[in-house]
Amino acid sequence: MRSDGLIGARVSRIEDVRLLTGRAQFIDDVRLPGMLEAAILRSPLPHARIASIDVSRAAALPGVYAVVTGVDVKALCGPQPVIWRTIPDMFFPETYALAVDKVTYPGQGIAAVAAKDRATAEDALELIDVQYEELPAVSTLEQALAQDAPRLFDEWPSNVLGRMAVQKGDADTAFAEADVVLSADFRFARQMGMPLETRGVVATWDPFIDRLDVWLTTQAPNIAQASLGEVLGLPVAKIRVRTPDLGGGFGNKFDFYGDEVVACVLSRQSGKPVKLIEDRAESFVATVHSREQKVEVEIAARDDGTITGMRGTVYGVLGGALGTAGLSPCWVTAASVTGPYDIATLDMNLVGVATNRTPYGSFRGYGLPKANFIYEHMVEKLAKHLGMPAHDVRRKNFIKEFPYQSPVFVFDSGRYEECLDLCLEAVHNSGWQQIREDARSRGVAVGIGYSFQNEVTGLGPSRIQTLAGSAHSGFDEEVVRIDSSGHVTVYTGLSAMGQGIHTTLAQVAAHTLGVPLAHVTVLSGDTDSSPYSGYGTGASRGAPLGGAAVRTAATRLKAKVLRIAGYILEASPDDLDITDGIIAVKGVPDRTVTMAEIGDAAYRRLNGKLPEDETPTLEEREVFDPVNVATAFGCTAVLAEVDRETGVVTLLGYLIAHDCGTVINPLIVDGQLHGGAAQAIGGALYEELVYDGDGRMLTRTFADYLLPSATEVPPMTVNHMATPADHIPGGFKGMGESGVIGGGAAIVNAIVDALPEYDLEITSLPITPPRLLAAMRKATG
Repeated sequence: MRSDGLIGARVSRIEDVRLLTGRAQFIDDVRLPGMLEAAILRSPLPHARIASIDVSRAAALPGVYAVVTGVDVKALCGPQPVIWRTIPDMFFPETYALAVDKVTYPGQGIAAVAAKDRATAEDALELIDVQYEELPAVSTLEQALAQDAPRLFDEWPSNVLGRMAVQKGDADTAFAEADVVLSADFRFARQMGMPLETRGVVATWDPFIDRLDVWLTTQAPNIAQASLGEVLGLPVAKIRVRTPDLGGGFGNKFDFYGDEVVACVLSRQSGKPVKLIEDRAESFVATVHSREQKVEVEIAARDDGTITGMRGTVYGVLGGALGTAGLSPCWVTAASVTGPYDIATLDMNLVGVATNRTPYGSFRGYGLPKANFIYEHMVEKLAKHLGMPAHDVRRKNFIKEFPYQSPVFVFDSGRYEECLDLCLEAVHNSGWQQIREDARSRGVAVGIGYSFQNEVTGLGPSRIQTLAGSAHSGFDEEVVRIDSSGHVTVYTGLSAMGQGIHTTLAQVAAHTLGVPLAHVTVLSGDTDSSPYSGYGTGASRGAPLGGAAVRTAATRLKAKVLRIAGYILEASPDDLDITDGIIAVKGVPDRTVTMAEIGDAAYRRLNGKLPEDETPTLEEREVFDPVNVATAFGCTAVLAEVDRETGVVTLLGYLIAHDCGTVINPLIVDGQLHGGAAQAIGGALYEELVYDGDGRMLTRTFADYLLPSATEVPPMTVNHMATPADHIPGGFKGMGESGVIGGGAAIVNAIVDALPEYDLEITSLPITPPRLLAAMRKATG
């Protein structure tokens, strides 16, 4: 394939050969001389005071090198950081890497041991004597909001940690003048990302030079580096964070955990490297949870289907401590609840409520899947109330003029009606309507459901981000270097976690420079050598920010290459082309110079080949801090069959029409959309973290937490359109989270369409077979 056609090319991922042949290095592959292994004692209780801890027997066990408790950690460390402080006057309880005097959720760390191996460390945990004074637990939102509810934090008067409102226009007037007012209440279950690889850390604290070297499964190395410095009181220059290959992340590995701090403290105490990797049972309670919300919504509309206002309340069901993300996923739900629709007024309240559950954190899609489910349900409900086709209501309310000021974000561009038409055309061409009618003629319940979405991607405008409560910037820095052999290296601070970012950046660099893809290497995962990434891998920002920065840096580097080539060839740089690493004079194909010769001229044999006014070496560095986010959009359609007797839903087909601006690699984009859709299917039909009546965690294995397998994921088709982002070099928009956003609403709408005789209204996820059967029974009285 020619180098000048690499953007938009469906090329195989350059990472895959190494990964598929077992040459990857994951966190458990890190082996250091003298390394110890650690384990954490976690509270079995959701709420209790720690009356006493006796670690003497654990410390005396042969093979144990260090034992620490919360008191030890507090003496050495500061509290855990909350990076997103969306509500300025919210109460932010101080939480340390291990509980100090009180536990506030089951699974919270109490003490930790470093020993010669993991088995010995776990044996030592059994020798630690902890005396608890159990306290009443508030496990549910209703319990936490009750007037006489036990308080999680003695220094705060209630379990409501903060409130704010997201507003636009005069919602009260819109509702007073409305022809139609409709309402609905929504509940979203607690879920989590479940990457194949659990979290892990290997920490080495050198006591002689007071330098900390950390291998860490993180999506945000620079944020982790800064957080370690803040908590441990070390300058950032004394901390090195290295990221091995990640076995998935899905947002769970964006957050900064107390476990990382514990490993560092154990290394300092023992004088040895310490590895700490959570097992799967720990992951269920110690890795952040997500999604759980209660949302009350009303819409105001005219008789012609125009939605004039929305209002309501988002209750974020937080945990017993605030995670890195704070309340921000719930804020995103409130801020995005109007979605792709031009709704003039909004008054959405946000309430953050503490419960004795695992901390709330990041998961693919953040707050957008809930917002999408809400606005698409209300569109369908309004259409039904007015006797209009749902797509007519969508078209009437779509945003049509861009840029568009939403309640919070400015949407840069969109062609929503065209995207809806693209999806409808794909459904027609797939023959779904005929499949549905044929099934119904046999008494089989089959339905088609739709969901339209937009997605804020390319999170990066640093000044906007910090104004929104983030303690971190959003810019990205990339370095592109051509070496003395003419090959290219791209250095990035973005973490590779299976999403194909190395291939994406390599394609942009190769296309821009005019070199073969095989001549580009992408390096990441080391804060000592990688450029700075203000936010890391997340928020669908890798391609729009990293790709744009690489493109700009490579463009400047190409100009230097052409100047050197022009000097060698005695031609104007404007008269030169680069293709597949060969620089040629236009119209004179035999007058050429190779990229290898340019590299030689810039690094080795400068005399007579490098112009006097050019500095040696070939390297460009670009910092890209966009002026605005980028807005991707799409339409999801689902074909589903429902068994009326069992309530089992079988998905027969899945279509996505999508626009992420300039597509760098359709193969990677399709893979990202497919993966997100699989997680949407899990969230809609299967996945739920369950607590018992006493607040103890019941979901501890994959026998309890149901994930969709290959047999539950139907055939998928993706249709692309491209509306480039004008403010981003290359026009790239993100799409890493798009697949997960629209799936829940489309699946539920397909279920409702399959069972018209029941006139269902489904407002909670997941809709499991027992819940669907209960809804069907309720509908029939």
